[in-house]
Amino acid sequence: MAIEGPQLPVGTQVVLRVAGPDDAGGTAQRGATGRIGGVTADGRYEVRLVDGRGTVARRDQLSLRTAYQDDAIGLEAPDGDLLVRERTIYAAVVGSRAFGLDTDASDTDTRGVYVAPTEAFWSLAKPPTHVDGPEPEWFSWEVERFCELALKGNPNLLEVLHSPLVVTCTPLGEELLELRTAFLSQLAYQTYSGYVLSQFKKLEADFRRDGAPKWKHVMHLIRLLLSARTLLADGRLVVDVGADRERLLQVKAGALPWDEVERWRLDLHEQLDRALAKTMLPATPDVARVDTWLRSVRRRSIGDA
Repeated sequence: MAIEGPQLPVGTQVVLRVAGPDDAGGTAQRGATGRIGGVTADGRYEVRLVDGRGTVARRDQLSLRTAYQDDAIGLEAPDGDLLVRERTIYAAVVGSRAFGLDTDASDTDTRGVYVAPTEAFWSLAKPPTHVDGPEPEWFSWEVERFCELALKGNPNLLEVLHSPLVVTCTPLGEELLELRTAFLSQLAYQTYSGYVLSQFKKLEADFRRDGAPKWKHVMHLIRLLLSARTLLADGRLVVDVGADRERLLQVKAGALPWDEVERWRLDLHEQLDRALAKTMLPATPDVARVDTWLRSVRRRSIGDA
């Protein structure tokens, strides 16, 4: 009989979920710990216990040791989907549709921010820091995690706050939008250009190996540099690509030679360097302002559980 699902490798530490006979004529107790030694002809696992005895068990009669310990102290965590549905304060469409690069085949990617009840953080079972769903192509962050990543200049989160396609915005969401400038700083130079540089190294390897990179990814990396250039030069984040749309779509279609794309990228990196030398952006974000607002949100969310 074949084992259904992924097979546990030999040596994996497991815990017996049920008692069963051992090879010494006794009983292997529920909760006994051992290691996988092999698989029997009928698809059960051979388990060598810590005291040297052996037993066999089906997969549903075993737990991974770390998972068993987690389950033993487990509490029911807050429902992430429910948090998104009932406590989202802000959501916006991002991706190609926000960038002005969409086609008829483009997905509608939505990113949001929700506020978990303050009392939920007083439990061992903390609310999730992010939720994928509940709707397709919808991803959300809990407000604290969102602020933390945005303060570090994460492009994905900064663009959420500057998308022209707002889906949901509550009064708290309006307050978050009023903080947009507090998240902007010269850290964007490292996060934008550093990410693009690391990704282009991988794309160059793809080009050498396969004869072509993933052109859609190349397009979005160039777009990030264009966005960073405007941010550093003008102190504002513009999501729509505007006049660069057609050339970027040429990149996506693979219609521009790799050498030309590479020259464009290097030129944009040089423009970023010049913009950084003259930028009006502060060296670091206004952490105190964001933190004061987050504390206020937590105080106002007491009793909302």
